[in-house]
Amino acid sequence: MDNTRQDLPETEPEPEPKPDEQLGSLPESKPSSEAESEGYVNENITKAFERIKKWFAQVKEHYLRSPRLQKVVYQGKFKPAFWTVTAIFSLLVNILFIAILIFFGRYFFELKALVADGLVTELSNNLAMMDKAHIVTTVPVETTVQLQDNLPVVFDLPINQSTQLSLTEDTQISGAYIYLNNTPVLTNLTLPAGTPIQANFDMTIPVSQTIPVDVTVPVSLLVPLDVAIDQTDLHQSIVGLQGAIEPYKVLLGSNFNSTEDFPLCNQWWSGWLCSVFFGQR
Repeated sequence: MDNTRQDLPETEPEPEPKPDEQLGSLPESKPSSEAESEGYVNENITKAFERIKKWFAQVKEHYLRSPRLQKVVYQGKFKPAFWTVTAIFSLLVNILFIAILIFFGRYFFELKALVADGLVTELSNNLAMMDKAHIVTTVPVETTVQLQDNLPVVFDLPINQSTQLSLTEDTQISGAYIYLNNTPVLTNLTLPAGTPIQANFDMTIPVSQTIPVDVTVPVSLLVPLDVAIDQTDLHQSIVGLQGAIEPYKVLLGSNFNSTEDFPLCNQWWSGWLCSVFFGQR
């Protein structure tokens, strides 16, 4: 037993890692976790891709086993596929167009009455009344007028008036008679200045004079205004509008308010078609 112990190799004790070495070995675990996550994602992507391939294989197998499906699905032939798609699209457009016509036909007479009576006729009548209308108002005028001129003044001034005059100086009167004891005596008299004399003026004085005038006159007026529209430039515009809507008025004013007014709808072979489009006979 002692010999066997001596033959066994001696095992050396493993050196204990130092604290610094333990700290340095910690970050090495991060790359390993990232690698594991990337491997997990790649594995899921691979599995999803395999499932898609399997699904496509099943669809292809079903397509090959179904003759009806092969007739419907595009088979690589462009012209038949093009004409098939075109025919389907044309059919859908025609169905939509017929549905719109039927919807419009159900309300055709109501729309016709609304446009004819409420729009065209009313517009024509209002234009006629507008052409016969008058603009009646009162315009206030507030302004000033500057007058600068020479006014000639020519007239005759009649005077007939009694007045009292006073002599401005001594006045001698020759051959005057005075009465002394009721006896006239011829003598010469001298009237002193300031003697009052009663006089009567009866004459016409001609006046001819030029008077310069420079004055500012304020003016405040209320001017009544009455303008007939048919006497203005608006008349031509109104007449033109009336002429433009007259054809529509005649067309919409024609007497067709139901399918009975259409001779075509009264035939046995076309009455049902009118009932489909217009909803009435």
